[in-house]
This record gives sequence, C-alpha cells and structure tokens, in this order.
Amino acid sequence: MMDLVLPDKAHDEGRQGEALMLETAVTKNGRKLYIESYGCAMNFSDSEIVASILLDQGFETTNDYTIADAIFINTCSIRENAEVRVRNRLKEFKVAKQRNPGMVVGVLGCMAERLKAKFLEEEKLVDLVVGPDAYRDLPNLIEQADGGQRSVNVLLSREETYADISPVRLNTNGINAFVSIMRGCDNMCSFCVVPFTRGRERSRDAISIVKECTDLFNEGYREVTLLGQNVDSYKFTPPQPSPEERGLAEQIGQSKVLPEGEDLGGVAIINFANLLEMVAQINPELRVRFSTSHPKDITDEVLYTIKKYANICKYIHLPIQSGSTRVLDIMNRTYTREWYMNRIDAIRRIMPGCAVSTDVITGFCSETEEEHAETLSMMDYVKFDFAYMFMYSERPGTLAAKRYADDIPEDVKARRLNEVIAKQREHAHLRLLNKIGTIQKVLIEGYSKKSANDYCGRSDENSMVIFPVDERYKPGQYVNVLAERCTTATLMGVIVD
Repeated sequence: MMDLVLPDKAHDEGRQGEALMLETAVTKNGRKLYIESYGCAMNFSDSEIVASILLDQGFETTNDYTIADAIFINTCSIRENAEVRVRNRLKEFKVAKQRNPGMVVGVLGCMAERLKAKFLEEEKLVDLVVGPDAYRDLPNLIEQADGGQRSVNVLLSREETYADISPVRLNTNGINAFVSIMRGCDNMCSFCVVPFTRGRERSRDAISIVKECTDLFNEGYREVTLLGQNVDSYKFTPPQPSPEERGLAEQIGQSKVLPEGEDLGGVAIINFANLLEMVAQINPELRVRFSTSHPKDITDEVLYTIKKYANICKYIHLPIQSGSTRVLDIMNRTYTREWYMNRIDAIRRIMPGCAVSTDVITGFCSETEEEHAETLSMMDYVKFDFAYMFMYSERPGTLAAKRYADDIPEDVKARRLNEVIAKQREHAHLRLLNKIGTIQKVLIEGYSKKSANDYCGRSDENSMVIFPVDERYKPGQYVNVLAERCTTATLMGVIVD
C-alpha cells in the first residue's frame, strides 16, 4: 500500500509537543528542566536558546516532566488546535505540580504574549508567562517564582536577536541544525498573529550567523537551515571596518565576512543573497537550506546565488495561501496571482530542477467557489512538491478578525481542504515519479523508522529517500542514490558509486 502522508506536513506534525532534551548532557545534579515545544521551526529553535540560558544557570534537561523542577511549554498561536492542545497539556502538568508544589510551570512563546492574562487568571498552576523576546529574563523570573511570586514578561523588543547566545542542540541527530537569522515580521498578513506576538522585524548580525554555522560544521553538522519569518527581507548593516582592518581580512582570506554589499550613502548592507553566499562559502560539504521566503520579496539575485552554489539546496518554500488575487488582497499578502506566477516562472527559468513547496489556506473570509477553483488551478500551474494545507481558523486580534466575517461554513472549508489535499497528493506523486531513474545526492540522516536495514535522508530538493544500509557509509555522509521507485511521499533506491 502506498504511503499517503505528505512528507513536510508529517515531519512538522510529528514534532508537535515533543519533549526536548540535550542528548549528551553531563549530569550536574542540578535542577531539572523539561521543555515541550509546539508550532514552527522557529519555536523549536527558541527552545534551544531557552535551554542554553538555563543550562548556564545549572539546570539539566529531562524528558520526564514528573521529575522536573521547571516545566516550560513553548507555544504557538497560529492555529486554534494548538491552543487546545496546550490547555489540555497544562491540565496534565497540574497533577505533577500537586505532587511537587515547588515545581515551576511556565508558558513561553507566541501564545504567552497573546493570552498572558488568561494563563495567569484561568490556569492557576502557571507561574510564569514569558514572551519570545524575554528569555534572557528567565533566571530572574524563576527566582521570583521560587519566592511564590507569579510573573509575566511579554515585552517585545526592536533589538533582541539572541545573537550572542550559542544555542544548545536539543533532540539532535548531530547532522541537521536550525540557525535563526532574524526575528519578528513586518508583513501584517490579515490572518496572522505573528507580528503581534513576535514583534517587528530585525535581522541578526551576519558575522555571528557565519560563526554559528562554522562552529556547527566543525562539530560535525552537515546541514543548516536558516530561519526567519521572511528570510528574503534579511538586511544587516555591519560596523564598517577601517581600511587597515579590511586589508587584514583580505590577507587572511576572510573578506567574505566583510563584504562591500550594496552601497547606500556609504553604508554597506548585507542582504539575504549576500548572507546565503557567506554561509555557503564556509565549506562545500555544508548543505544550506532556508525558510521561509515571501513571494513579494524573493529576488532574482537570491535565485542566482542558489544556482551558483552546489551546497545551497535547490528547494524553496514559497507560500501562496490563495490563488485568487482578490482573496490575496484581503489577506494583505501584497502580491497578485500574476506576481506569484512570475516568481515561479523565474525559479523554473533560473533553476529548472528546483523543488517548490507552499502553504494553502482554504475557506478564508468570503472566498467563493470560483476563487477556490483559482487556488486549484494555481496548484496545477506550479505542481508543488510539498504543501502545508489548512482550513482558515480565525485568530483573535488579527486584522481579519476585526475586519471580516468568518463566513464560510466549516463543512465547506473541509470539503475545499480535501480537494486541495487530493490535488497535492497527485502533484507530489508526479514530482517523485519524474525522479525515478535519476541519481539523487542524499545526506544520510539515520536509519529508516520502519527498518534498521535501511537508511533515510533527504535529497537536495528535500525529497525523503530510503535505501539499504551500506556499511561503507554512515549518517552524516553524502551518498549518490539511484531512485528506483516511489510512494506518494518517498523515493526508494540503492547507493551507486
């Protein structure tokens, strides 16, 4: 029977509520930290920052919340079911806290910022409510909680990027790592809470990003994913070196860390294309991915940079949300159907083999059957490799909640979503069928979940590939795999020399 699970969605949903732990932690006999994460990759990356801050305070991680001294749940406000899951989880933690009254329970992240009053008033067991820009304050807040004072810090910052904090790697395979390059979002899509929960957009110091990626490579990691709500709007103004410092950098081969960039009134600007190049130049064996791009901002310069470097993966996540220009307008996406098609055409022209994934929302406010059909026709035009697909769920506080009625019946939303899912399965399968007979460069990530006799890994285009174990190769190495067959979600083949 064919596997009908779409790979990206399965990967994302499979990590929801995951207990994060430092695999190689040295026992300090200190206080035990249990941290559970929901939502996007940025939230999981933030949990690593939280763990780094608290490990410096003597904490050690555990995957058993019943023995923890501090329980933190890192939350997401994007979808309604995430809130339901978090509230249900807090009820389970309440039992553990009754056994251990000294336990500190905290809610972190996007939901913390949006629902701070409710968590303190309704969820009586919550001691701390901490927003995504306030993690440095955790040691102080925990100290207050130890003294019996319930605390909240959800202040948003225009500067905080945690650039100087080296995140510990939780639940890592030692091969793939997330690297945050920016925080916040300025786009104000009408359905989205992120600008309100994560604040304004700000880019992290490029030199610190390159250093973190270099350190990861030296530690044995072979793939980094650069994270941001909208990576294409990354822009960093580095301190300008003196002529003597620039000359020294060029002498020691580090001129890429001090690029001329785009000259605006004598100030050098490092944009996303520049940053991609800087990370790619660390080592050809370091594979580079990124997420997420915005259709209004992705430039030909970025596409040509991806094409230029073999180690920048030929895979772009480019959310469409809707195929209708009118719906895109009331979503405040700031591009049209035609603009999106232009960006797809550019990707196909510059990198014909590049994989493209997307996000789709069905049943947005006032969406007609004809507009839903436009989304389906857009899917036919692009034939996405992967997709995240959801019914519209109104989020309190968003522009859509204030301006538009959530007027599409749930059964209509569900039927439209099922039509989108069916079409995506068809296209994903077609994309994989077209790869049969080709040789895919695969980074071995570990053993297949279904068999210790098979390895699994991802191709450059982000396809999951399964192939028999060959004792000559180990996880963390690249192999060439001849794709021989596929399901709707996975390529299967054999290593070829």
